Amino acid sequence: MAAKTIARQQYRRIVDSAARHADLRMPPEGWLRTLRKALGMSGVQLAKKMRVTRARIAQAERAELDGAATLKSMKAAAEAMGCRFVYAVVPEKRIEDVITAQARKKALALVGAASTHMALENQALPNDKIAQEIERLTREMAQEMPPDLWNDK
Repeated sequence: MAAKTIARQQYRRIVDSAARHADLRMPPEGWLRTLRKALGMSGVQLAKKMRVTRARIAQAERAELDGAATLKSMKAAAEAMGCRFVYAVVPEKRIEDVITAQARKKALALVGAASTHMALENQALPNDKIAQEIERLTREMAQEMPPDLWNDK
């Protein structure tokens, strides 16, 4: 097996494992405020621990809710509360499923274009043959991962 294929499989295992363990949704008040409240810590107390103003704590908590918090500020606040900051980007479904969906999209486009040209020349294939070709191309592209798999055109 090629080194590139082995490396890709290792990356997929890492991402799939993270996705299985990361079934988390941000609480309505955000993680920082929720954690602070769970600890029974006031904004003033957290501000003292972080050596910032209470207004800076409120700003950090709002920034998290707005999606504008920096990783650095989230890590600093977590550590000040005796916690570890964890950051991950995980797929909604298995990596294989994401790749297969993209391969199917490409296969549909390729077969659709070819079918249109063939129909114009009165050489249209039956629907079951078209479906078989879409499935074949999908499997092939998902397996081989051509360099243009993620190109939209």
